[in-house]
Amino acid sequence: MHLGHGNQSFTTEFVFRPFSSVPMTQQLLFVLFLLLYLAIISSNASILWVVCTDHTLHSPMYFFLGSLSGLEVCYTTVVVPQMLVSVWDAHTTIPGASCGAQMFFFVALGSADCFLLAVMAYDRYVAIRHPLRYALIMTRRLCRRLVVASLFLGGLLSLELTALVFALPFCSRRINHFLCDVPPVLRLACGDTRLHQTVLFSVGVAVLAIPFLLICLSYALITAAVLRIRSAEGRRRAFHTCSSHLTVVLLQYGCCGLVYLRPKADSTEDEDRQVALIYTFVTPLLNPLIYSLRNKDVKQALSRAVRRALASHPQ
Repeated sequence: MHLGHGNQSFTTEFVFRPFSSVPMTQQLLFVLFLLLYLAIISSNASILWVVCTDHTLHSPMYFFLGSLSGLEVCYTTVVVPQMLVSVWDAHTTIPGASCGAQMFFFVALGSADCFLLAVMAYDRYVAIRHPLRYALIMTRRLCRRLVVASLFLGGLLSLELTALVFALPFCSRRINHFLCDVPPVLRLACGDTRLHQTVLFSVGVAVLAIPFLLICLSYALITAAVLRIRSAEGRRRAFHTCSSHLTVVLLQYGCCGLVYLRPKADSTEDEDRQVALIYTFVTPLLNPLIYSLRNKDVKQALSRAVRRALASHPQ
């Protein structure tokens, strides 16, 4: 079915592939995804709230952690509400313009997430390598600029990619996915997509491979610096401050790399769909849990926030 090209792509209505056509299964999946979404929003919003309100967390590391939580809230909200609608009603369509907007914000926020993880690795390097000059190097102004730069670069790459994809003619309107991600939408195109696949791979390298290599370099330098610490307790504390970030990095880059950096011939739509569930639900949910459970300052700040909330609402 030829659906037009250029601006006509935005008049097309797409429909997502349903997870199940069995009503009971649809209802169970709706409840499951809704509960996961509420858990992601509440946990990340809690981290963002304590970072903003607790003065003991007003440092660059926690500023970046709060920014990461804010990104996770926006990133998940771009995908899950529309996903819940299509799970509840398998015949629900999404207009082409809405599909394009979802693709843009999904790629932009996901890319900014990856850039921010690289920034956080640099922050940990400065903290361990130059502890006495840390406050002078990682100023509040520099931290804000690094977060804005991550968002700007993610948005710029996403805008180029989304514009290229929706300039194509589409032969089908059935997306074999639960969101308007680039690979499944590209599979609907009638024309030659070799250029688009090349651009997608290039963006994947810029967003995933290059920041990951910078993170690896940062951790190599961090390891060298930590090994020079004479105190065993000092080495343990230094590694402990980095372990949470490293766990999140491996989750995020591992899942995204499987989708965007694999050769097209080695990937299937079902595999991409399953991996996308991980970086849509699991990674955003684990991020605040990993940081809050492994970070004493965050746990204490959350405890103080809960006590203040209970004290302000006596029974």
